[in-house]
Amino acid sequence: MPGISGNSAVTRSTLRQQIADALRDEVLAGRLQPGQEFTVKEIADQYGVSATPVREALVDLSAQGLLEADQHRGFHVREYSLDDYRGLVEARSLVTDGMFQALGEGHRGFRDPDDPRTSAALTGVRRRGEEAQRAATAGDLTVLIGYDLRFWRELSGLFGNPYLSDFLHRLRVQSWVCAVQHLRRLTDLRGRLWAGHTELVDALVRRDTDAARSIIAAYNAHSVALIERLAGS
Repeated sequence: MPGISGNSAVTRSTLRQQIADALRDEVLAGRLQPGQEFTVKEIADQYGVSATPVREALVDLSAQGLLEADQHRGFHVREYSLDDYRGLVEARSLVTDGMFQALGEGHRGFRDPDDPRTSAALTGVRRRGEEAQRAATAGDLTVLIGYDLRFWRELSGLFGNPYLSDFLHRLRVQSWVCAVQHLRRLTDLRGRLWAGHTELVDALVRRDTDAARSIIAAYNAHSVALIERLAGS
């Protein structure tokens, strides 16, 4: 911005993140379809900003696996296959299994549930889980995705490893992007979506890793079976 040279880098960085977040939400909402193409100029004109933060945001989303660059033409929304979805579910399962193993072995892992700070954080995680469950029961996919991502981000944060938390968040965003292209075709999702968030929190608070693994295994089986049925139809 002219005349704000001292804050220009901060302003551009903020715009970059805002544009990336907005486009990610467009993909998750199904308004940007798999394979849909666009240029930096088109996005810059849409948001009324310069090309630089837009280009940076699109590069960020490409690095996260949501977009792909078309040489000399622009970008398009990445198209995930059914095998991609199975692979993403397997990958995120391996991450959560490592979290549960750390919890069971008592090293690094889950912070002490009796610690007031952890207790407060768990209250927040449970609240996100309750909201996610309500959205899943109502079949509100947009609300569910928002709360589900926050739930897993905050839950994984309790394990004290930001790299793990960031990696799991990326996997979950990618798996939602893949699933959305199928789920958005259904007019009524009530009772079709997984809603075991608080059950998982309860198992982790009890340090019952076997129960936690069973919950995740059932969740993954349910998710893969649903997407396979929709892809087949």
